[in-house]
Amino acid sequence: MQWSDRGIVLSVKCLGESSGVVHLLTPTHGMCAGVDKGAFSRGKRGIYQPGNIVEAQWKARLAEHLGMLSSELTQATAAHLLHSRHKLAALTSATKLTEKMMAERDAQPDVYAAMEALIQALCEGDDWLAQYVRLEYTLLACAGFRLDLERCASTGQEHDLIYVSPKSGRAVSRGAGEPYRERLLNLPAFMMADAQNVVADMLQILDGLRLCGHFLHARVFAPRGIPVPAARAHFIEALQA
Repeated sequence: MQWSDRGIVLSVKCLGESSGVVHLLTPTHGMCAGVDKGAFSRGKRGIYQPGNIVEAQWKARLAEHLGMLSSELTQATAAHLLHSRHKLAALTSATKLTEKMMAERDAQPDVYAAMEALIQALCEGDDWLAQYVRLEYTLLACAGFRLDLERCASTGQEHDLIYVSPKSGRAVSRGAGEPYRERLLNLPAFMMADAQNVVADMLQILDGLRLCGHFLHARVFAPRGIPVPAARAHFIEALQA
């Protein structure tokens, strides 16, 4: 069994003196693990930094085996972000969350596209905070917990949606939610389906992080009895500071 694919490095763990177990996110083969016998050698040490983009080749005798991996670096993402601790914290949080939430070898092209969009935004200085929130939203959807942000859960209207129910994950309009606003989560405008050109300020970003964070904890991690990766809290603390 063998395949070649583009991949985003999620993590690498030491295995012996110079070998490493690498987890990659690929568009066609989902999240896959493989052993590179030279992952921690002098010549390859810079390849497997989380967030780097590689061209990977994976081989194994049987499909269910761990497999052997070889990769060529195509984009050194981590090196581009050394000047910004906030961007590095966002990248670390994104890779940790993705690795914890993705099932092995379950192709999720939407997650790959969202991760690649975040990486390009981080490197190019574009709207990277909004892209980070969109990645979390996409991870929730691909984990089976898509939020319904298209119409009000109470009235069915599709306009003036500014809240989300923390129980149902459905949008709530201004009028319907006013009596319960203390119990509802804020819905930032940039997360709406038709809001591609909306520029998010920091208050909206923090609202988006609170919204996704609530459902990441309540629907994904708490039922499995594990915490949300600490890298996410460190990223938010860095933003708030």
